Amino acid sequence: MRREWLLVLVALGLAAAAAAIVYLSRPNTLTVAVGPQDGPEAALIEAYASALDRAREDVRLKVVRYGDVRDSALALQRNKADLAVVRPDVFLPENGLTLAILHDEAMVIAAPEAADLDDVPALARKRLGIVVRHSADLSFLTNLLSFYDLVPDSTGEDAAEAGHAAEAEPGHVVVVPLKVGDVTAALTEKRVDAVAVIASPASKPAAAVVRAVELGSPDRKVGFVSIPDGDAILQRFPELQSVTIPAGTFGGRPKRPDEEIKTVGASYRLMARGTVSRVAVASATQHLFEWRSRLASAAPVAKLMKAPDFDTTVAATSARLPNHPGAVDYFEREQQTFLDRYEDYIYLFAFFGGTIGSCFAWIGQRLARKRRERVDFVLDRLLDIMREVRAATSATELDAIAIETDGLVADVVCYARERSIDARTVSALILAVDGVHAAIADARRQTSETEPRSATRNRTARLLALDLPAAE
Repeated sequence: MRREWLLVLVALGLAAAAAAIVYLSRPNTLTVAVGPQDGPEAALIEAYASALDRAREDVRLKVVRYGDVRDSALALQRNKADLAVVRPDVFLPENGLTLAILHDEAMVIAAPEAADLDDVPALARKRLGIVVRHSADLSFLTNLLSFYDLVPDSTGEDAAEAGHAAEAEPGHVVVVPLKVGDVTAALTEKRVDAVAVIASPASKPAAAVVRAVELGSPDRKVGFVSIPDGDAILQRFPELQSVTIPAGTFGGRPKRPDEEIKTVGASYRLMARGTVSRVAVASATQHLFEWRSRLASAAPVAKLMKAPDFDTTVAATSARLPNHPGAVDYFEREQQTFLDRYEDYIYLFAFFGGTIGSCFAWIGQRLARKRRERVDFVLDRLLDIMREVRAATSATELDAIAIETDGLVADVVCYARERSIDARTVSALILAVDGVHAAIADARRQTSETEPRSATRNRTARLLALDLPAAE
């Protein structure tokens, strides 16, 4: 190969290596669908995306806002997003795997303590007000009541608009949609017997509802309806969550509730498609939890964020709502290093690279042998010429040998200009050429000395031939 081509190949190799380094070191940008666009989850994800950009981390987020959490989940299922905020009881993507639980929301049912409502079956033939914060809240309540064979009666809404209380039939519960500001009046006017809200127990909406129920109670005392059959309910509705409300969540003087309450609820989760790189997911999960305090200043809901519950890696990936392997890597402190990520590729490169390298080496040896054949031919011919010079008897033969030698030398010089020749071969050529030239010079001297003696002998012979008759 010409030296120029060798330099071109080296330059191309360096360029390819530089391109590979740039490609592997560039940040991995993930598209995240967020809904609802004015919810606390959207504020949290926006703050997280901004923090990743400022820190120039290896993973970045491109936030796409949607009007509702159902729409963001659909974007994940339709592969329009890599990550999404999902509420499983609203819509659970078939390809969604959990990274983190952003926060839990629980079904909180509060009533005046004098109503003596301890569990859900006690709500039969009662009027239950519900503060609707999401369109899925009513279906959540319907599923819960159906577990206890209770039927929600929608006539309560018409009765509430008419300003009077509706009567429930046996096995029915009158459901009355309310606003937080109407809760106290509805209890005072006996339009409802209890009030439900689906919210995070530590959130302001839940505390506001409990406070309104307390104000609407005759003795300013509030009780809570427990849902102790959480495990059984999850068997029928696996997209729900079992939630425990600690004692004193809504106040410590007096303590409300005075003991922990078992209930069920829904969760807002950050989910990813199963096909998203587990390395990128592990990095995103790691920064999300490590920066919790930093994010809480911009989005207080970050304080409620938690990891999914699981005991083993197998349990994590085979749970009711499976977790992403990348998130499990972070939780189990088994994040992959560079060698772990590319171990298979490195092995294959080493295996096939050695084979390919051997093939190139063999081809190079074959080409070098082909190149040496021409030089070897010249060397062999020069050695033969040295023998022919010793056998030459005339200047004409020596001239022909000299011309052939000059041609061989010119051929080797042209060959050397196009290709490199090793020093040992060059030394052998120089010795051979010098030897041929020395032999030709010796042969020419011997020929020039031999020719005068031959001419004198021939002349004497002719003279002797002329004198023979006179002598006789």
